[in-house]
Amino acid sequence: MPFDDDEFDDGRSGGLVAKQAPGDNAAPLSISEISNLLKRTVEDRFGFVRLRGELSGVKRAASGHLYCALKDDKAVIDGVMWRGGAQRLAFRPEDGVEVIATGKLTTYPGRSKYQIVIETMEIAGEGALLALLEKLRARLAAEGLFAPERKRPLPFLPRVIGVVTSPTGAVIRDILHRLADRFPSRVLVWPVLVQGEGAAQQIANAVRGFSAIPPGGAVPRPDLVIVARGGGSIEDLWSFNEEVVVRAVAESAIPVISAVGHETDTTLCDYAADRRAPTPTAAAEMAVPVRAELAATLDELAYRMRRCALRPVTLGRERLEARVQRLPRPEAILAAKAQKLDELSERLRRGLRDEAGAKREQLGRVAGKLSLPLLRHRVQVSGERIERAGLHPRLLQRRWAMARDSLAPMARVLPQLDPDKPLDRGFARVTALDGRTLTTREKAAQEAALLLRFRDGTLEVTPGSGSAGSIDPTPPAAAAAVSSGPVEGAVVRRPVRQKPEEPRQGDLF
Repeated sequence: MPFDDDEFDDGRSGGLVAKQAPGDNAAPLSISEISNLLKRTVEDRFGFVRLRGELSGVKRAASGHLYCALKDDKAVIDGVMWRGGAQRLAFRPEDGVEVIATGKLTTYPGRSKYQIVIETMEIAGEGALLALLEKLRARLAAEGLFAPERKRPLPFLPRVIGVVTSPTGAVIRDILHRLADRFPSRVLVWPVLVQGEGAAQQIANAVRGFSAIPPGGAVPRPDLVIVARGGGSIEDLWSFNEEVVVRAVAESAIPVISAVGHETDTTLCDYAADRRAPTPTAAAEMAVPVRAELAATLDELAYRMRRCALRPVTLGRERLEARVQRLPRPEAILAAKAQKLDELSERLRRGLRDEAGAKREQLGRVAGKLSLPLLRHRVQVSGERIERAGLHPRLLQRRWAMARDSLAPMARVLPQLDPDKPLDRGFARVTALDGRTLTTREKAAQEAALLLRFRDGTLEVTPGSGSAGSIDPTPPAAAAAVSSGPVEGAVVRRPVRQKPEEPRQGDLF
């Protein structure tokens, strides 16, 4: 049985087509309208809130805005911090850090989510700050920035010292006063903020600026850099715990001394520096030695050097004196030799006297035989013997003239016996390589090479092949050509005309 839908429609049944019930004045809202209503309600109710929670999902966008989430053990709320506030943060937000965020709650209609727009963010207590510090220290230590092998030795006597600190504090005066007392040195001060907003970046820029100074320029490059600050709370020293400062100190091309706070204060800059000083004054003492102590050390070394130089002389003198005392006296050494000399001198006198007496007696015996009549007789006998020998000068002259006459014909014939004389008339002399003259064809054929000597020089030739016996001057090919006419491929040679044999050298006689 058909029925009418309008009988059962009261405006809330959710029919097919939306209809307004009688007396209903609530018009439907759009999604944007309800989202805006929620946004105004939340912002009006929660226009200023302070939330304590743990950071999670921290992300910094390219625009500079910071996005994160605050959570506890039961709930999570998204948060955003615009670029201006993010740049003013005194620490680097990281996951797991407990913070207190101040701002206002708002909604994000695009995702139907509510979030807090953070205006300021602080670490929730000193415990959370120490936890953040320990987390950053562990991360940088894992990168090797605090490794002992990276530490460099400090220069013994730096000529220029760079100081990164506040120019108005007592730290710089303490350092300069201590340096003047110990060893006056040249100091370059790079003024920076040591706490507050922007202090960490200024400190990092100062450390890098000292390393960027070129050697030998107008501004001298420091040999040592001191990063110094007075004591204070952990918040006051936090700039020296910033990652940008720690990395700048670790990357410094110049050795760095960290002197931040008092002896009980420790920062991450101390771990990255090449040497940690408990106080700024102690840093100045580490930087330079005491000039008076150096002068005393030099005097002591000079005295020891002189003693070392004179010690061999002293020892040598002592050894020489000891050995001189053990040497015998010169008179004792020469006494035996002098006595022997006297004895030999006496023997020499006696020997000369005896020898002179013996010779005198021998001369007396011979002098009796050397009488003048006897000598004259011997001269006369010798003259007679010479006359009987016939050695008259005229006889010798006659014999020399006869010998000269017999040699004159031979001297005239001698030039004709020169074997090279016929070469002027067109003859040639055949010799071996060793200079032997060859007179027969048989001997010439046995030589590997021959020298033909002409009037104006020599010519080396090689004898043709053939037996050692008689050689036919006409080659067989030539003989055949003469008898039977020309033959193709044969070389026709004229017969060699035999010259009459020249007379030998003996034929001249």
